[in-house]
Formats: sequence, structure tokens, C-alpha cells
Amino acid sequence: MPIYRIAIGTPGEASHPDALRAALAEFFSMLIFVFAGEGSGMAFNKLTDNGSTTPAGLVAASLAHAFALFVAVSVGANISGGHVNPAVTFGAFIGGNITLLRGILYWIAQLLGSVVACLLLKFATGGLETSAFSLSSGVSTWNALVFEIVMTFGLVYTVYATAVDPKKGDVGTIAPIAIGFIVGANILAGGAFDGASMNPAVSFGPAVVSWTWTHHWVYWLGPLIGAAIAAIVYDNIFIGDNTHEPLPNNDF
Repeated sequence: MPIYRIAIGTPGEASHPDALRAALAEFFSMLIFVFAGEGSGMAFNKLTDNGSTTPAGLVAASLAHAFALFVAVSVGANISGGHVNPAVTFGAFIGGNITLLRGILYWIAQLLGSVVACLLLKFATGGLETSAFSLSSGVSTWNALVFEIVMTFGLVYTVYATAVDPKKGDVGTIAPIAIGFIVGANILAGGAFDGASMNPAVSFGPAVVSWTWTHHWVYWLGPLIGAAIAAIVYDNIFIGDNTHEPLPNNDF
């Protein structure tokens, strides 16, 4: 990966109106995504009296996250690029598609959006628990770490192929659908093992509101490693030195 593409950004960038609007778009997109995704899990728990997770519950979680992410990416695409995930933002930074300062602004907005969504859910449901991500019985932290790395690799690779690659052509119009589909599919694959986060902000909100931090580092380290690998692989092999289109301004 050509190192010259990575940029820190200018001091005034964090306060530029366009950057602030983009961060606000990330906040609302994340709020929409987490409210629907986490809310679907809370609804399942209410309907089953906190019963054991069933295959039907896993499918419901997969569909809720896929649909919500499709919408969240779509509504933010023309403003912020529709990252809706600190791992996606990190992958964009590694590939030189967003500056460090703007990326930090996105991270703050994404984390706040997740926390606010969980607080709203807790209030709207009359105090029901916003369950933090956790490992299933028999799943070690290293098992979960590999799951998160591989699943997030698939997600960020999809983002690069459908939204970042200058050669994407008409494929860019289906980027939000493809991104939602890969997240839904990965939840079907990994949800029964570690919850299939692929998104540090999605894990952060419930952890803050429930104040549960057990194995929380897995849901940061795994996605960030997976995102970095995907960005480096796709950027080096398939984009190379071609002209980059900055992700924050992509028109999906």
C-alpha cells in the first residue's frame, strides 16, 4: 500500500462545516442501525421471556441487521459515505480514502450514535436490558477474535469492491444492498458463537448502557484487524496506483 495516501488532515478540518455535517450523518445512520438491530434482539427476548436463542431468532437478527444497515448506509452515502462502522472508517483510512482527523470525528459520532440508540431503547422498552455482546459457551476469546477478523474482512472487502474501487461502475448503485447482505450472512455464520459484531460501535453502545465489558476488547481488535487486512489486500491487488475516490464523498 503506497504510504503517501495516508493523510493526517489539517487542523481546521475537524471544524469544517462539511466534516461536521458528515459526522452528524454518521451519528444518525448509526442510531438508526443500532436501534433496529439491538431492538430486534430485545423484542425477541421479550417475546420469549429471555429464553434461549433459537434458529428463528438468529434469522430474525440477521434480517433486522441486514435491512437496517442497507437503510443506514443509503441515507448517509451522499453526505458521509455511509460508513456506519468504525472498522469501515479505519479501513478507509488505511487505504488513504479519509484523513485521520476526519476519521476520528466519524468514530466519535458513530460511538455516540450507538450509545444514544441504546439509551432510547432502554427508555422506550421500560427499562429492558440492552444486552452486551458476549461469547457463547465453549467459544474462547481467540475463537471469537478469528471470527471477528474474518467476518469484518468480508465486510470491508465488500465495501472496497462496491463503493471505493474507481472501477466499480454500476456496481456502486447496489453497494448498500451488498453491504447489508454480507453483514446479514455473517450474522448467520457467527451469531451463535460471538454475536457477530463486525462493528466496534455496535458493541460499544450496549456495553456502555449495561456497563458490561467482559471480552469487549475482542469486538474492537478483531474488526480493526480484519478491516486493515481487507483494505491492504484490495488496495494493493485490485486498485494499485489508480486514482482513488474519497469514500466520504462517494455517491453510491
